[in-house]
Amino acid sequence: MNEMTASDRQQGLQGRDLNFEVGGMTCASCAGRVEKALKKLDGIEEVDVNLAMNSAHIRLAEDTPAHANDVAAAVRKAGYDVAEEKLAFDIDGMTCASCSGRVEKALLKLPGVVSATVNLAMERADLVVLPGTVSDRQVVQAVEKAGYHAVSRNTKQSRDDAENNRRKDYAVWWLVASIILTTPLVAQMIWMSFGVDLHIPAWVELALATPVQFVIGSRFYRGAWSALRNRAANMDVLVSLGTTAAYFLSLYNMFQPGSNGEGHLYFEASAVIITLILGGKIMEERAKRGASAAIRELMALRPRKARRLNTETGEETEVSVDDLQINDIVRVRPGEKLPIDGVVTSGESEIDESLITGETRPVLRKAGDDVVGGAVNGTGRLEIRVNAVGEDTTLSRIIRLVEQAQTGKAPVQQMVDKVAAIFVPIIIVVALVTLGGWLVAGYGLEAAIVAAVSVLVIACPCALGLATPTALVAGTGAAARSGILIRNFEALEQAHNVDAVIFDKTGTLTEGVPTVTDIAVALPDQDEKELLRLVASVQAASEHPLAQAVVRAAGDRGLKPAHVDDFKSTTGAGVSGTVDGHTILIGTEDLLQGQNVALPDAEVTDKIRQVEQTGCTVVLVAMDGRFAGYLALEDKIRESAIAAVADLKARGVDSIMLSGDAEDVATHVAKLIGMKSWRGRIRPQDKAREVEKLRKEGRHVAMVGDGINDAPALAAADVGIAMGGGTDVAMETAGITLMRSDPALVAGAIDISIATRRKITQNLFWAFGYNVIGVPLAAFGILSPAIAGAAMALSSVSVVANSLTLRSWKIRKKGAEK
Repeated sequence: MNEMTASDRQQGLQGRDLNFEVGGMTCASCAGRVEKALKKLDGIEEVDVNLAMNSAHIRLAEDTPAHANDVAAAVRKAGYDVAEEKLAFDIDGMTCASCSGRVEKALLKLPGVVSATVNLAMERADLVVLPGTVSDRQVVQAVEKAGYHAVSRNTKQSRDDAENNRRKDYAVWWLVASIILTTPLVAQMIWMSFGVDLHIPAWVELALATPVQFVIGSRFYRGAWSALRNRAANMDVLVSLGTTAAYFLSLYNMFQPGSNGEGHLYFEASAVIITLILGGKIMEERAKRGASAAIRELMALRPRKARRLNTETGEETEVSVDDLQINDIVRVRPGEKLPIDGVVTSGESEIDESLITGETRPVLRKAGDDVVGGAVNGTGRLEIRVNAVGEDTTLSRIIRLVEQAQTGKAPVQQMVDKVAAIFVPIIIVVALVTLGGWLVAGYGLEAAIVAAVSVLVIACPCALGLATPTALVAGTGAAARSGILIRNFEALEQAHNVDAVIFDKTGTLTEGVPTVTDIAVALPDQDEKELLRLVASVQAASEHPLAQAVVRAAGDRGLKPAHVDDFKSTTGAGVSGTVDGHTILIGTEDLLQGQNVALPDAEVTDKIRQVEQTGCTVVLVAMDGRFAGYLALEDKIRESAIAAVADLKARGVDSIMLSGDAEDVATHVAKLIGMKSWRGRIRPQDKAREVEKLRKEGRHVAMVGDGINDAPALAAADVGIAMGGGTDVAMETAGITLMRSDPALVAGAIDISIATRRKITQNLFWAFGYNVIGVPLAAFGILSPAIAGAAMALSSVSVVANSLTLRSWKIRKKGAEK
């Protein structure tokens, strides 16, 4: 394969996040060593290595020289494996060596490409990539951008799953072999404990224990050598030292002069330790896969094929989802998964979106409605216009958010990492002290070695390394199944402390789809239709929900908006523009006063106040410097808003509403949903100030919003929570995203945070407590090496199993008391 030049490397992974699988990690110190090796690369801004997920997440700065090949090499140099995947493509249009070189350079620029070879004679490109980081579509686009054409030769079968299954089968067969060889050694001990003298000859014990120690147990020696070669120590070092000491002590006793092969042998101890730890590792891996099942379930939702419809001929063509383009029309039959995000152009059906949004009931979708890829179609046939492809689809964004959360690192993990870094050296020192103590006490070399071996094999850094990440992975996965996406561990860590939740009103507590309920005209030469047409003409240039409601109302009445000039928007106040030669001003009293417009008389003002007291928002209109009338708009309160406030109150959390609407409107809505604190007439910038004010008072604040104007407050809060139906800006700013526009999920987000933190506390207590109690018991000879090995194997399994109980977590019913 061709070597990459410096310029090639400059193009690799610039400003990108990269997730990849790391093999061979067995404990927290392994994860720390991988992290340390990656941090040595130039341009690495952030590194998180997750033992529970066997994965690493890195963020590279712009203009970094790091490439996927450098990343893989750094991990391998540290003594661990990096999973790789091979992709092949036919390349058309190359005519000379410079063509193949240009294609090769284009491919090497893609994030996740470890190496690329382009064969001019065979017109073929072969890539080695980090699994899941490069799609066929990206490769094809890169080749086309270079001026050539590419066709995938990949079957798109699950190569990773096949490889994982092969590895699992391989490990299980090694375990079966180890059990078969170890069983006779254990059986004789059981028989002797019942007084039955069925002693296996020493040479048979040696024949049974040797392959277990050096063939089946070779994985521990390889791991230990890699660690020591990098001037570090891990669990493999402890297991290798302990079992080797037991094996060679037995060998020494067997061939000691005068023993006639009848000396005290510990072959069964070394074999049992390796068998139990190997079995424990297999159980641990399966349990860890259970903790991370949520991300695999989401990935399984991605359909691989779609039926693209030719709108001219009506013919269907089955194509790869990667080949779809925006504005393509796809046809979805009953019972099939929707292949892509889009808008229904024809047909009607109930869609099951439960695995994406957590909504358990099917939702009706008809022409004009948005649909998301991965949802399951009901009984109707749909035709959908594609409006998002690749990484821009909702499902891809969800997967990306969950991956970011699960590959991150919780603050408490920093302390655990520091302990894990010195854990193994401390245990080795304790084992040496134990060995010396028994010798000084006069118990002899054999008893001293047995006690030291017990200390080495009972100490378990694995439980420490798995305590936090497995709980966090299981917690974020359970939350995702319920429609709560947690972007980072910091949000999960902070959410359990929340004692005050600030809600934006429009689109959060209300449906965000207002309707015009009343139009009042103040000028004698105008009627309602003309006023509505002028207002809609200006509002058509605005994306505000109220503006869109006015435009819809005009459309419903058959009014066509006119062209607007000099459009201007004043955030939190209103808009203005020129229509048909008239200057139109639309917004609040403050906006009109600022433009020297005389406000309506007392009679009209009283009517406005009466309308606002019913919960309607009133928009004032001025034309050519004179008050022209007003529009009243109603935004229905979400059905779950009352239950959401009640749920939070039951948990001891205060709810506060902030609204840009008039004080009377805010008061009406707040009282209707049971809030005791609210503010109206608040500008977007004031929301962030309200958050800071509460934080200065010692409160832990969560901010819930859905719009661009909520982004500053979402960032200022301890926990930002974005409604899934809101803007991308809000979702990117917030630490937690609710996939359904349901404020009742806020209490659920706090609940899962509390449940996850509780599991972390339990796991750390068990992991530390196990070592604090187990090591002294082993040092004083109370635990034999075989029992110590069993305890070590079970400790990490118990920690992961405890985390797995989070998988059954579900949102409590609305209104449930704590």
